[in-house]
Amino acid sequence: MAKKNKKDKEAKKARAEQKNKKAQAKADSKDKKRAKKMGDGDDDDLDIETVLAQFKQQQEDFEAVHSEVVSRPGRRINSSMCANPTHGKRELFIFGGENTVDGVSAFYNDLYVYALESDQWRKITSKNSPMPRSSAAVAAHPSGIVLIHGGEFSSPKQNTFYHYSDTWLLDSTNKEWTKIEQKNGPSARSGHRITVWKNYFILSGGFRDLGGSTTYLNDLWAFDITTYKWKQIEFPPNHPVPDARSGHSLLPHADGAVLWGGYCKVKAGKGLQKGKILSDCWLLKMKSDLSAVRWERRRKQGFQPSARVGCSMVHHKGRGVLFGGVFDYEETEESLDSQFYNDLFTYSVEMNRWYSLQLRSSKKKQAKVKKQNRDEDLEEILNALLKKANLEDEEGDEDNDDIEKELRKIEEEEENEEERVQYEVRNQLPHPRFNASTAVVDDTLFIFGGVWEFGEKDYSIDSLYSVDLGKLDGLKVYWEDLREVERAKSEGEEDDDYFEDDDEDDEDDEDDEDDDEVTDRKLIAEDEEDEEEDIVEDEPEIPDERPWLPHPKAFETLRAFYVRTGAQFLEWAISNNRDARGKHLKKHAFDLCQDRWWERREQVRIEEDKLEETGVGEVIERDTTKTTKRR
Repeated sequence: MAKKNKKDKEAKKARAEQKNKKAQAKADSKDKKRAKKMGDGDDDDLDIETVLAQFKQQQEDFEAVHSEVVSRPGRRINSSMCANPTHGKRELFIFGGENTVDGVSAFYNDLYVYALESDQWRKITSKNSPMPRSSAAVAAHPSGIVLIHGGEFSSPKQNTFYHYSDTWLLDSTNKEWTKIEQKNGPSARSGHRITVWKNYFILSGGFRDLGGSTTYLNDLWAFDITTYKWKQIEFPPNHPVPDARSGHSLLPHADGAVLWGGYCKVKAGKGLQKGKILSDCWLLKMKSDLSAVRWERRRKQGFQPSARVGCSMVHHKGRGVLFGGVFDYEETEESLDSQFYNDLFTYSVEMNRWYSLQLRSSKKKQAKVKKQNRDEDLEEILNALLKKANLEDEEGDEDNDDIEKELRKIEEEEENEEERVQYEVRNQLPHPRFNASTAVVDDTLFIFGGVWEFGEKDYSIDSLYSVDLGKLDGLKVYWEDLREVERAKSEGEEDDDYFEDDDEDDEDDEDDEDDDEVTDRKLIAEDEEDEEEDIVEDEPEIPDERPWLPHPKAFETLRAFYVRTGAQFLEWAISNNRDARGKHLKKHAFDLCQDRWWERREQVRIEEDKLEETGVGEVIERDTTKTTKRR
């Protein structure tokens, strides 16, 4: 018995050893296969430096950025567009979007860059890029970072939808993407908005389509660019917050951000929802301590644009610029009647007031008057003021010509316009549409794409325009394709004629129909509360929040305004910047002058319009450096 047990143990031990040998051989085989994929196929073990070098090369290939010159971006809607935030870089970024042809949708993840100086488009691609999407939120930070969050994707036939929750950062200099890995960030959504305050990106609202229903969001998040982390901003239980919404406007403000308008859906009967267009306005008061952030509702005052959605504003020098949009004025279970817009408005974030913008006819450039003498006179006055205050530059400081460079840059851009490719310039705004992508590069507004509806069908508009916000001297058309829109209008008019003829024949049949039978009910929101009735007064003039500062004259350029008022702005800069001196004070004075010129732009425009109505198109000031005899 003992011998038998001993033999069994030995056999069991042999089987275990054989099993271990097979497992080891299998593991060695896997290692060899892995080594062959990474190396040159040698069976010998690879050197550690070789392995690391291969990993590095794979990573570089993954992150490599490829750039190619193209004629322009392809047709698309709901793309994310912004300006390059790097100072001095006059570039326009367009990322992603979607396009539907014959009922089949395609989504994109390519990045297009338009350089204004060279009038050239480049397509930027990389393996390390966000997945294809549309309706993603985008914002650019002055540090050179562009942030993109969320967006949506669908199957080709649009039977299923997917919303993203990922966050990506784009380096505006080298065009490299970086994905932010964080599990507890903002949830998946699209139609949300992002803006910037100090070292934070601020994200607000959006919606998520769950198939059977749509959920609208009113949460608020802050992304800290120093830690690369999202944090949700919470509010006390009884603190008033804006209603959930998407497609709203979110503009930067000195104290935080301003939220305006948007869209949501409310109940309109059993299993039914009705769209609701919002026109309320809120000021978000930010704090470094995010627990102390608060919302404050703003009252309506002065002129207001008509209610609309699909017109999210873009920020430009203390104001929002709004284009187009749509208003749904009759919504039933089966149909929707809408009004589309193509007008331009600006909104002052400080004064909480709206203004309408109108294009002017383009004027031929007048012969330039030499300004050298007047510029030299101004420089002597500024230096005399600094000397009197004992604030000249210390010896050894280099001359600062930043102001002259900035003014020269503005003038050179105008001169170079004549030498570049000449595009059509119109004295009318683009075809009405909603959901156009907008961005401002320096002082130029760009309008890309958009959607127009006819009946139950959407028509994407493939186009790009620009408007000089300083001059408003016409709409520059880079390209425009309205063939589908015009065809739809033409076919619609023919159908209307056909149905008008049928109406006479069908009158008797209509009388016999059962009046109680209703096939298409008008949607009425349940328990829809009327919004607070705000006081709206007409104001012929725009109030001046800083009347003690010099005011620009009609048709006065920024350079002319600075030459005329530079000394006054320098005195103001000296009294408010005790630690600065010399060239730094001059730069403070010029920055204040430039801010003031844009701050009063709407009021000056009103004065210019009145002068043009009387036949005055330009005000020419006498050159005081020359003397003429009176006879």
